[in-house]
Amino acid sequence: MYTKMTPVLWGCLLLWNLYILSSQTIYPGIKARVTQRALDYGVQAGMEMIEQMVKEKKIPDLNGSESLEFLKVDYVNYNFSNIKINAFSFPNTSLAFVPGVGIKVLTNHGTANISTDWKIKSPLFQDTGGADLFLSGVFFTGIVILTRNDFGHPTLKLQDCYAQVSHAHVSFSGELSVLYNSFAEPMEKPILKNVNEMLCPTIIGEVEALNANLSTLEVLTKIDNYTLLDYSLISSPEITENYLDLNLKGVFYPLENLADPPFSPIPFVLPERSDSMLYIGISEYFFKSASLAYFTAGAFNVTLSTKEISNHFVQNSQGLGNVISRIAEIYILSQPFMVRVMAMEPPVINLQPGNFTLDIPASIMMLTQPKNSTVETIVSMDFVASTSVGLVILGQRLVCSLSLNRFRLSLPESNRSNIEVLRFENILSSILHFGVLPLANAKLQQGFPLPNPHKVSFVSSDIEVLEGFLLISTDLKYETPSKQQPTFHGWEGLNLINGWWKGKPAP
Repeated sequence: MYTKMTPVLWGCLLLWNLYILSSQTIYPGIKARVTQRALDYGVQAGMEMIEQMVKEKKIPDLNGSESLEFLKVDYVNYNFSNIKINAFSFPNTSLAFVPGVGIKVLTNHGTANISTDWKIKSPLFQDTGGADLFLSGVFFTGIVILTRNDFGHPTLKLQDCYAQVSHAHVSFSGELSVLYNSFAEPMEKPILKNVNEMLCPTIIGEVEALNANLSTLEVLTKIDNYTLLDYSLISSPEITENYLDLNLKGVFYPLENLADPPFSPIPFVLPERSDSMLYIGISEYFFKSASLAYFTAGAFNVTLSTKEISNHFVQNSQGLGNVISRIAEIYILSQPFMVRVMAMEPPVINLQPGNFTLDIPASIMMLTQPKNSTVETIVSMDFVASTSVGLVILGQRLVCSLSLNRFRLSLPESNRSNIEVLRFENILSSILHFGVLPLANAKLQQGFPLPNPHKVSFVSSDIEVLEGFLLISTDLKYETPSKQQPTFHGWEGLNLINGWWKGKPAP
């Protein structure tokens, strides 16, 4: 009996472990997919970026000593200073995905023009002057490995670096330039040797410097006075033959509370497309967490005075006098009044193909404050406002706007035919439509920052509402700065936060 039960027990234990593992799986709130088209454009934009950087980069002096046997000179000490790369060309450069590994970089037939000041000293003579160095047959290959650290920052590592320059030609200037140029060819060999020895360490050093910059990138951004948004990577990038996927946490927190929402993200799959450079999937979880965070922070509670309501009605070409007279007709009021709207629960998010709706369960109160008296409630009723969400990309931000679809008081069905109730329902619907929603849309105009590298803009963007998530399809455009040297600053548009949030590890 025991022998027969053993396999059953092991099977149950295995199933339980699989269940535990599956229940602990963390899914992203945002997915960003980089396609081969983005890599191809990255070659073009990267050349512009590198050109700007190398022209402004200070290259350290090069010192050494060489023997010139053909001149019977035991040694010549040399110093090259004020080294500048004036021009370069890498006509055959490509970037390609290496599945499960990283991005392969390959360039060949490159050239570079370098100018420098020089100083030489030997037992027989010493001199100074200038020189131009032309390098050709530049070849480089390497694989950039992409991972994440414990804090959700992206990390880079250069693997299998190989770089070589095939030819070097030096041309001297100065009083004895004719003499030096006649002996330039033997001197080119040690120059070429030194350059080749420096290439990979220099490139690796630049990648490490970029990595240090990435490690300081804040993955939490303050959206406003109510919420924070977490953009940390929850896993290392997933790389296939055709694209690279970044899985971002994509969750909102109230400003003073970094506890995760009581609900989990639902997995979603980006469609297999490659027409755009970048695809960003924003899940329902992202918006649900925003709804909860803003509700918890009290952002959905609005109180409008008579003056504020009047201003919004005037802006929308509606007569406030008619509305007030209708309220006065029902409640026989002459005192100034206020409208207070309070969300009773977090607004309900629903993303269906072609349709993004936001249902707001709330309470609305009509208040008045007679002179030298406390605030009195005229009437208080619960309602549900169903709104449609409009979406547009402005700059690097996703901007939402609300429009009222339906307004319905939460009343027993038997009371819904009451004339006074219907009139009051219409009045409150007008106040929401022309008073509350314009305030909400004004706040929504600041939008949510989208993940994108520094100085890169979205162009030819399109937004689709699919089952359970938004899909943004966009191309990219690199904006070359006129003066400032480009460096990596992380997701453009994020308000970087100092303080204890920086050290919060990502799961």
